[in-house]
Amino acid sequence: MLTPLNNMSHTEDKGKVGSCQITDIEVPSSCLPIVYSPVYNITFMGLEKLHPFDSGKWGKVIHFLKEEKLISDGSIVEAREATEEDLLVVHTKRYLNRLKWSLVVATITEIPPLLCLPNFLVQRRVLRPLRTQTGGTIMAGKLAVDRGWAINVGGGFHHCSSDKGGGFCAYADITLAIKFLFERVEGISRATIIDLDAHQGNGHERDFLDDRRVFIMDVYNRYIYPGDGYAKRAIKRKVELDWGTEDDEYLQKVELHSEGALNEVRPDIIVYNAGTDILDGDPLGGLAISPQGIIKRDEIVFRAARRRGIPILMVTSGGYQKKTARIIADSIINLHRQGLIGGNEDGEVAEECVGGVPLVMSSSDSSPSSVSTGPAPNTI
Repeated sequence: MLTPLNNMSHTEDKGKVGSCQITDIEVPSSCLPIVYSPVYNITFMGLEKLHPFDSGKWGKVIHFLKEEKLISDGSIVEAREATEEDLLVVHTKRYLNRLKWSLVVATITEIPPLLCLPNFLVQRRVLRPLRTQTGGTIMAGKLAVDRGWAINVGGGFHHCSSDKGGGFCAYADITLAIKFLFERVEGISRATIIDLDAHQGNGHERDFLDDRRVFIMDVYNRYIYPGDGYAKRAIKRKVELDWGTEDDEYLQKVELHSEGALNEVRPDIIVYNAGTDILDGDPLGGLAISPQGIIKRDEIVFRAARRRGIPILMVTSGGYQKKTARIIADSIINLHRQGLIGGNEDGEVAEECVGGVPLVMSSSDSSPSSVSTGPAPNTI
């Protein structure tokens, strides 16, 4: 269990970022900034099968990466669970209290039988995995600044805002990661969110609606959930797609608008929401992108970031088919082969790496180092 945030002052609803072990981490240079925990995976008497989302896909991604020898058990960073104090940096106390009602969680996750279960079980088997993924996104944000890139194998809960969840998103991990960086890391004052999940990212859009420090680019199917017109006001580059959009049109738009967004405003950090529910056949996404198209999409975004020397944090977000785990793993492997993400200085992946090692990180940390393109020390 994490030590609570120290010396944290907050109003009745939200707080400011204090000293926090989630971001106070140092990872050996031989370790890849890929964040994961076995706790991510949701297994609960088969109830998870009542939602089309593959609630065990994160562990499958790690399994495939191990098979390809990109990582080992000791070479990635183990995520820590976000505490209530961490969550209060963005969320209202009222919202977190509402999650103590199983009916509310059943509505957010779209798994109706959860409303019949004691909340302590729902907390342990559903919300704890989501809190751990949220902690992983916050950790990966700091790692991205330190290393130039980081991937949280989970996270990307882009439908959740400070006071409302939905679409299998109970915690606003993207908002939290950005807010932690703004308040804890010197030199991070502008962020760009590139949201390429099939659904509109209305959660972070509502949170940053009036925040000029955050530039949001969102590419999504215009006809599906959530259709949040109010939140759309926060989008600086809005790309609305039609049913069945295919690779050529999609990749052309992603490249055009990614380049345009990063040319328009140069951020200090990119948060890339890399949902795979754009895959052809996804029951909720309604698009027709091939596995190769998804891999190319991720390469386009990482290449744009690395060419400019901008740190990038990737979260995996939505994806409702069993084969999405294989595609995510293949994409990460491709990024490594292209030199867009790296291992240690010798290009080797370490055999042993202790994830989440405490570090005394003061609020006067130096600005992010330059980025090298070579090897470097539910409706979600």
